[in-house]
Amino acid sequence: MASAWLPLLTASCSGGAPSALSPGGPGAERVAGLWWQLFTIATVVCVVVTVLVVWAIARRRDATARAASGRRFVVVCGLLIPAAILTFTYLTGLDAMRAFEDPRDPKALTVEVTGHQWWWEVRYPASHFTTANEIHVPVGRTVHVRLRTADVNHSFWVPQLTVKTDLVAGRVNDLWFTANRAGLFRGQCAEYCGTQHGRMALHIVAEPDAAFRAWLARQSRPVTAASQGRQVFEAASCASCHTVAGTSAQGQQGPDLTHVGGRRFLGAGTLHNTPANLAAWIANAQVYKPGNRMPPQPLTPQQLRAVTAYLNNLE
Repeated sequence: MASAWLPLLTASCSGGAPSALSPGGPGAERVAGLWWQLFTIATVVCVVVTVLVVWAIARRRDATARAASGRRFVVVCGLLIPAAILTFTYLTGLDAMRAFEDPRDPKALTVEVTGHQWWWEVRYPASHFTTANEIHVPVGRTVHVRLRTADVNHSFWVPQLTVKTDLVAGRVNDLWFTANRAGLFRGQCAEYCGTQHGRMALHIVAEPDAAFRAWLARQSRPVTAASQGRQVFEAASCASCHTVAGTSAQGQQGPDLTHVGGRRFLGAGTLHNTPANLAAWIANAQVYKPGNRMPPQPLTPQQLRAVTAYLNNLE
C-alpha cells in the first residue's frame, strides 16, 4: 500500500513545479482523469491481492481441495479479470488521446515552435513576428502548435496543458491544445538534447482575448528609438547573432530580442528577467548556462550599463 501512495507523496513535495494533476485545459483534464483512473485500479488491485494473501494464509485446506479450486482461481483472477482491466484501460487511454487530435477549428491560432540547443524559437506566422521561450495564447481558443527542430531531437511538454510531442529532425509534428483559464504554465524539453537540456524551459502565458490582442499589437511594432545602448548593441557582436526589428541587427543564431524587456525569464527559464540578471547574462552567460553559444561580451562597464538599459526597455 505504501508504494501506491508514493506518487502523491512525491507530488506534494514538488513545490511550484508544473503538475499534470493540476490541468489548465480540457486535454490535460482528460490526461489527469486517466492518471486517477489508473491510480484507483492499482490501489484496488493492491488491496485485493493483500486480502487474498492474508486469507490464504489464515485458511489452509488439504491439497486436493486446493488443487480443485486453484485452477478456477487462476483462470478467473489470473486471466479473465486482468484481461478485462487491461482492455478497459487501453480503450480509455485511446479515448483520452482523442483530446489532442486536430479539432478542425478554422479559428485556431497557429504558432510555429523551433527547438534549438537550448532555447525555443516562437513564431506567429499570421502576425509576422518572432519571439523566444514564451508563448502567449488567448484563453478558450484552440492553439495549433507546429513543431520542428533546428539541430538535435527535442520534446515539447507543458504538463498542465498538453502531452509530450517530439521535435524530430527532418519533419514537422503538430499538436493542439486549449487553455481554459488564465495563468502562467511552465513547460520543458522532455528529450535529452545536450548538457543544458535541464535549462531548456518555456512558458505559456494564457490571458483574456483583449490582453492577448494588445500583446500581439506590441510585438508587431518594430523598435524605432535611438540610444547609446542601441549604438553599442549594433556595433558589438550582439547584432551578428540576434535580431531587433527596426535596427541593423538581423542575426539568426540566437533568440530574437525585439521585445526582450517584456519577457519574464532569460536563457529559456535560467534567470528571472531583471536588470541585474540581464547585465550579468550579457557580460558572461557561460556562468549561468555553460556550453551555450553566447560567448562573454568584452564591454566596458559603461557600455554594459547602456546595453542593459536599452534591452530592458524593449517591451
